Amino acid sequence: MMSERKEPSLVLSLLPVFFLISLLAVNVIIYGGDSSYGPNQIALLLTAGFAGVLSLRLGFTWPEIEKAIVKSISSAMAAILILLMIGSLSGTWLISGIVPAMIYYGLEILNPTIFLFAACIVSAIVSVATGSSWSTAATVGIALIGIGKAMGINDGVVAGSIISGAYFGDKMSPLSDTTNLAPAMAGTDLFTHIRYMSFTTGPSIIISLIIFLIWGFTLEPNADLGNVNAVQHAITDKFNINLALFLVPAIVIFLIIKKMPALPALLIGTLLGGIFALIFQPQLISTISGITNDPLRSSYAAVMQAMFADVSIATGNGIVDELLSSGGMYGMLNTVWLILTAMIFGGVMEGTGMLRRIAREIIKFANSTGSLVAATATTCFTFNVTASDQYIAIVVPGRMFSNTFKERGLAPENLSRTLEDSGTVTSVLIPWNTCGAYQSSVLGVATFAYLPYCFFNIISPFMTILFAYLNIKIRRLDTKN
Repeated sequence: MMSERKEPSLVLSLLPVFFLISLLAVNVIIYGGDSSYGPNQIALLLTAGFAGVLSLRLGFTWPEIEKAIVKSISSAMAAILILLMIGSLSGTWLISGIVPAMIYYGLEILNPTIFLFAACIVSAIVSVATGSSWSTAATVGIALIGIGKAMGINDGVVAGSIISGAYFGDKMSPLSDTTNLAPAMAGTDLFTHIRYMSFTTGPSIIISLIIFLIWGFTLEPNADLGNVNAVQHAITDKFNINLALFLVPAIVIFLIIKKMPALPALLIGTLLGGIFALIFQPQLISTISGITNDPLRSSYAAVMQAMFADVSIATGNGIVDELLSSGGMYGMLNTVWLILTAMIFGGVMEGTGMLRRIAREIIKFANSTGSLVAATATTCFTFNVTASDQYIAIVVPGRMFSNTFKERGLAPENLSRTLEDSGTVTSVLIPWNTCGAYQSSVLGVATFAYLPYCFFNIISPFMTILFAYLNIKIRRLDTKN
């Protein structure tokens, strides 16, 4: 007979959160930037076990806890598959010369003064067109990181400009899954949501662009530019660089714009990258495969290795050698491990009601419109930290606060805007969140390294809270557009 379940208290619900934060802090102190390569995964598992033991005291059984874990992991499987596919795509786009061509031509047209500003705008445009910050990072993001590195600009700053632009575009694109999810949870329509979101998103991205532009002027015009010619020469010495290589990313972006699901679109991009490698870079094939006497076998082995394993192109230039490397699917396994352990922890916390208990307590402090929006934003961020997934950070607070917003006479787009301004954009700032783990892995920059420079993502939740306290563009239920 099933034992009677008890509702978790606030103190009990917070214990796993404090336990996790303590372990993560110890990991950072001891392991530094390497904490995401094993220690944080173990911390998440230990905290999930700790939460599981606490939930047994509440009357939950192990099969129930296990079911919640499996459900949580299942919700992240699409992201894991995309992550693995992007690992393969980065490999074939490397050996085909696509990424090297992006770096080569990027160095031709950009300079340090406008680079951060331009990187943010380019990322925003691509993200609006594709509706995906993930696809943006996997395509132009990788190239922009390479260009910035060649210019001697800090990787964290470059990643911050890319992520700022990508998440702005993701929020404002009608093709984005989170941009469709937020209004669905709040009870408003897509385009009302996008239009209403622009009131806070617009100032946030403008402030971010101004910061990046001013930052660019502080860079010395000739800083590390002596490396640019050497980098370009090293690239052309190993690759056949031409504009035809841009056909592959153009096709992938076109497919995503035409609403082809990300997974098959990325698979097509991966296979086209392999084909273009055979056409444009035949001189590299035998070098990568190590097979010289059988062209057919050599071609298959080289493309296959680029898809699943480490590939490095040695040029003799340290900067270029660092740029021209890829881990394939294998290189994504540590991130997959991080996502799995994060979802195990999130599953226990969500399935046992601990997350809901924490969020309900926050609502008690929401006495005004401003405090209600602040409470919603805080809850979204809390779910990003504890449940480790942006979708949970949108869905659960959306359900929790929907009736409260209606009771306060607030139109649902106030809620949908807050969900995106705080749930979507802050997910990438958490190393163990699926978004933070993904962006860190794809861009090759640690989450804490780029976090201080994701100005758009940091400003957005504060902007939506500020607008609420000042009652700027707070729409009431009886007010028409």
